[in-house]
Amino acid sequence: MAPSENPENPSRQTRVEEPGGSMSFFDHLVELRKRLINSLIGIGIGMIVGLALSKPGLTYVTRPMTEALTRNHLDPYLYFTHPAGYVMLYINFGLYLGIGLAMPWVLYQVWLFVAPGLYKHERKAVVSFIVSSMFLFVCGVAFGYFVMLPQVLTFVVEFSNTGPIKPWIDINEYFKLILIVLLGLGVIFELPVVVFILSLFGIVTPKFMLKNFRYAMLIIAVVAAVVTPTPDATTMLIFMAPMVALYFIGVLVSYMVVRKKRARQLAEGQAT
Repeated sequence: MAPSENPENPSRQTRVEEPGGSMSFFDHLVELRKRLINSLIGIGIGMIVGLALSKPGLTYVTRPMTEALTRNHLDPYLYFTHPAGYVMLYINFGLYLGIGLAMPWVLYQVWLFVAPGLYKHERKAVVSFIVSSMFLFVCGVAFGYFVMLPQVLTFVVEFSNTGPIKPWIDINEYFKLILIVLLGLGVIFELPVVVFILSLFGIVTPKFMLKNFRYAMLIIAVVAAVVTPTPDATTMLIFMAPMVALYFIGVLVSYMVVRKKRARQLAEGQAT
């Protein structure tokens, strides 16, 4: 009896019963073209919606800065120095917002392209990967907006509001700052996903991560010192806190991946 027909080896039998989709190279190209067109249409619609939401969105985005100015008894206004500065910002923000709104649709198109060639358990893994990645990225952006930016901006305005020197905040420079902070934190919050992938390929283990925690702390401190836009220790510690928490979440993720791999290897060894 062939291994794939062995009733004592259900994992292999399931793999035969759930084959991936079979398409020719030309069919793959047609499917890829279809998914690319759908993705571009989704991004185009997202940009139109983003431009419609750009003006109220800018009011919401500038709120941390205006609140920091108000707390320091300054006029809560941001300025632009180029005649078309606000118009360009309005368009750029709408485009960024539109891409963000369209991203779930784009990821869904990617999923529709790769799903026919995957087995059932692989489809579940890919869905979990996409959902967890999006969730962690949104958590990073939310942490940056609600926690990091108010702390940073309050310190910056308070530090610069001395004597005859008053802050004159350029709206475009402010937009660049929050874009770096929010996107940077969104990427940093993907650490558990990166650990998951590395653990899946056996590159890291929970034992390795715990053993080298002190080196990880050094790297986290350096990253926080470089990325944090203010020199004060409080802001740096606030920036480091979620990174340390994410590191230990990564240890837990690595432990679960390694444990599952060992259980699967043990089951396959008993089946053979």
